[in-house]
Amino acid sequence: MFRARTRPTQDPATPGQPPEARPMVAIAVLASCGVLVSLLQTMVVPLLPRFPELLSVSPSTASWLITANLVAGAVSAPVLGRLGDMFGKRRMLLVALGLVGTGSLLGALAPGIELLLVARVLQGAAFGVIALGMSLMRDILPADRVGFGVGLMSSSLGFGGAIGLPITGVVAQFASWRWLFAGAAVLAVLQLVLVRRLVAESGRRTGGRFDGLGAIGIGAVLLAVLLAVSKGNEWGWTSPQVLVLIIAALVLAPAVGWYELRSPAPLIDLRVSARPAVLLTNTATVLVGFSMFAGFVLTTQLLQAPVSTGYGFGQSLLVAGLVLLPMGGSMVLFSSASARLSRARGPRTTLVLGTLLLGVGNLAFATLPGTVWLLMLVSTLTAIGAALAYSAIPLLIMRAVPESETAAANSLNTLARQLGTSACTAFATAVTTAFVIGDGILPAGLAYTIAFAGAGAAGLLAMLLVAVTPAPAPEPAPATTASTTPTRAASTAPTTTPAATAEPATCRR
Repeated sequence: MFRARTRPTQDPATPGQPPEARPMVAIAVLASCGVLVSLLQTMVVPLLPRFPELLSVSPSTASWLITANLVAGAVSAPVLGRLGDMFGKRRMLLVALGLVGTGSLLGALAPGIELLLVARVLQGAAFGVIALGMSLMRDILPADRVGFGVGLMSSSLGFGGAIGLPITGVVAQFASWRWLFAGAAVLAVLQLVLVRRLVAESGRRTGGRFDGLGAIGIGAVLLAVLLAVSKGNEWGWTSPQVLVLIIAALVLAPAVGWYELRSPAPLIDLRVSARPAVLLTNTATVLVGFSMFAGFVLTTQLLQAPVSTGYGFGQSLLVAGLVLLPMGGSMVLFSSASARLSRARGPRTTLVLGTLLLGVGNLAFATLPGTVWLLMLVSTLTAIGAALAYSAIPLLIMRAVPESETAAANSLNTLARQLGTSACTAFATAVTTAFVIGDGILPAGLAYTIAFAGAGAAGLLAMLLVAVTPAPAPEPAPATTASTTPTRAASTAPTTTPAATAEPATCRR
């Protein structure tokens, strides 16, 4: 157990912090961390078919390079989030980047699959970077910049994913895969230096004890659920391994919930998480993750499929990645539009519009566009929807939870997004292997139609959930005179005014 000292709401600046407020610099640095995170998640995906030969392992063993990263990230995210609320979000962000850099360097030097899996586990710490960065923005940015900063950081995930594919294609074609890990190590170190020198620490601390037993229990539940979802197609959904994992999750989840409700300092405050505004937003986030990820998973397959299939375009991996660049670019461009819309109409309106575009875009994908230009248009439409949705979701979450729990709440929301993307991968794999043509290697066009139709339905269902989600009640102002306390160097908003409540009260919906 760890105990954090209770600190004043605003404490003196620590050494190495910037001497004056530079909000746009902080936004740029933190948002660029999102690009690194998405690059780490996507950089090995196109190379999975080659890793069995490169590493002399079976395809099922090579697939653990994805699964190990996913599970490690899911377990570390709530832990880093809670520690960030206790000891400082910037401090834990630096820890996460340090783990990512160490894992990336280890991956570049790994002689075999064993150490490479360890490297992917360490890279899983990147899952906590986004939640910590967004929560840090709420604490250190002026109120009128929070929406833009959060939107840009959230959208950077899509941009990083889009540029990751062509980068992987170039490296796979002209150099060793180890350069991918070496480049990630350099980027992680660079980000660590930039965050330390240019981003201020938040002065908010929760104090209390770290819930070690709760962390173990929640980690076990997440491990069981994510292993079952990610390995269900490979092992068989009715296989003993998957059934044991599902039963374990069903047994452990209530026990962990009972313990967390009675813990004086829970890792995840279930009472806050059960608030309708939080619960329904997290549920919608699962559906948004499912709907958004279909484009990243399946669009490159459509582009690379042979023309003889009737739906493919016969493009190389590099060209397919370049075709997806407008997706990433549009996500970055529309992050600022999302912030303006959320200020004017409230983040819930932004989220409704985003989920609508996601649903419509995926249904358009289901018709199997006949030209590359039409496919680019449809993919850009879904990317805009994803940008609007992912920019608005953190603002809704941060409005609905106490300021002292923003990092932990954003970490839980990040898990919801990852659960959605994992479910999308499992669903797409199941469908594309069930409907095949020719010799049974290539998916049939019907498989893509079903997969995109499912993603479209998920987007529209998310829209309905968001539409009925009640607006979160504002947290009562603390009964202190903190407004007379000098503010931190990088914060211009009074402590008693949450940054996420900067929009007019009439726009809360």
